[in-house]
Amino acid sequence: MERKERKERKERKERKERKERKERKERKERKERKERKERKERKEREERKERKERKERKERKERKERKERKERKERKERKERKERKERKERKERKERKERKERKERKERKERKERKERKERKERKERKERKERKERKERKERKERKEWWEFERPWADQVEVHGWWE
Repeated sequence: MERKERKERKERKERKERKERKERKERKERKERKERKERKERKEREERKERKERKERKERKERKERKERKERKERKERKERKERKERKERKERKERKERKERKERKERKERKERKERKERKERKERKERKERKERKERKERKERKEWWEFERPWADQVEVHGWWE
């Protein structure tokens, strides 16, 4: 009887131990599965996070590049507008200068022509005055000569009396 009980106790003990080993094994497996699952999830979260960050970096880079292209384009356009404006202003200054020079040349030419006309007129008037004077003098000489010849005897008397001096 005692052997039987010992045997039963021994079996119960073994069953209990087997059960406990089995439970420990199951707990261990559950724990490992849980840990694998957590590692997997952590890995997936990290990968999602990494993908998200890469995407954001890419987008920031693209925005920056677009902004820089836009700014370069605007600078180029401003520069071109400025250059066009400067070319236009230079052209206008040149045209004003040329108009001014043409005007001045024209005025100088007109002054010169007026001066020349005036001088020709004055020469002509001097010549005419000279000619009138000469005609007058010829006429007077002629008249004196005629008078002299006509009044000769009397003129001799005048010369003698000293009025001629």
